[in-house]
Amino acid sequence: MANTDYKPELKLEPRLQALVDTDYPRFSGGEMDRRRTLMAGAMEAAGVDHLVAYASFFRGGPVHWLSDWLTTFEAVLVFTPGKPDTIFIQFYNHLPQAQGLMPDKDVRWGGPSTIHSVIDELQARGAQPGRVGAVGLVPMHYYMPMNASFPEVQDLNSAYFGVRMVKSPEELDWYRISAHLSDLSIEALCQEIRPGLEERDLGAITEAAYLGWRGQNIIHFFNSTSMRAPDSFVPRQHLMNRTIGTGDVIVTEITASWFEAWGQVLRTFSVGEPLIPEYQALHDTADAAYNAILGALKPAVPANVIDVGRQVIEDAGYTYFDDLVHGFGGGYMPPILGSPTRGEEPLPDFELKEGMMMVVQPNVITPDQRAGVQTGDCVVVTADGAESIHTAPRGPFVVGL
Repeated sequence: MANTDYKPELKLEPRLQALVDTDYPRFSGGEMDRRRTLMAGAMEAAGVDHLVAYASFFRGGPVHWLSDWLTTFEAVLVFTPGKPDTIFIQFYNHLPQAQGLMPDKDVRWGGPSTIHSVIDELQARGAQPGRVGAVGLVPMHYYMPMNASFPEVQDLNSAYFGVRMVKSPEELDWYRISAHLSDLSIEALCQEIRPGLEERDLGAITEAAYLGWRGQNIIHFFNSTSMRAPDSFVPRQHLMNRTIGTGDVIVTEITASWFEAWGQVLRTFSVGEPLIPEYQALHDTADAAYNAILGALKPAVPANVIDVGRQVIEDAGYTYFDDLVHGFGGGYMPPILGSPTRGEEPLPDFELKEGMMMVVQPNVITPDQRAGVQTGDCVVVTADGAESIHTAPRGPFVVGL
């Protein structure tokens, strides 16, 4: 029996644990039919017969969403409603597992030039100018020859993100797993942060917590600074080699991925002592803003209700720098409420729907941008309101005692 002492317990309900324990988890046929029907409808509305979906560098994006193939180095899916899919794989040594895991798909090596293999396939399918669409971050050296062969290739990314905004119950199960993996990092940080570590060590703690469950890092942003002489106010994207000491505050934003489902959790820690009054007041305001936004999120209400969080923060005499709220799940989506320092931006203008996901993440800072905290979760709009898909306590946490 394998030694798994290093691996933290997930504590998932049996339905979700069964997914985690599957060699290669896949969505049900009904779920895949739902997605493909939505995308086919978007294609028909755009006057498109064939769709080229691109993904690369171990981010599955639209390829995974439409086919269940989790991209490795590179994959291109050719999707024609009513016809079998073809998936082109690079590198050649990635082909055996792809074909083994996707027996219902026509999985091929992309050859010396993946895009020319794609063009050949589109020609074999009878593609015509103006009737080919593309989704994903298609590279310029792919777009140009494809557009030369089929002029007026249509960008369907907006339509793709539109159909991804509302998640099915089956999709939400996967997101709950990724949220649990992200939460494992918070548990590990609570146990392991101590004076003498370097900020860059926090990344190793974060990733080690979920790697044993096949979680993958998307982001782990950190900010560490002295509470009494702060020099930063929002998590940094590149970790520093700064030594952590007693009296520090640490703010983090963590996203772990599980087979292309992402969680996102934001928390604040103080090292060796509780938050000093200035920081406690900032965190109390962040909590109040989070609660106000969460309480306002309901189906069929205008998305601009998220502005209630801004009002809470500004009424307390503070402001914020990071987005207060952004949509989530398959991309960075609306509704988005950016910082006032970005300039005057319109509030989102659409109605919330059951199944929409977003990250509520108040980054409350002093107006002089001297000190700041952050807290937040990925949440889902349900028939009864909104709920977090995370289980990590909200904090703030006192660590390193």
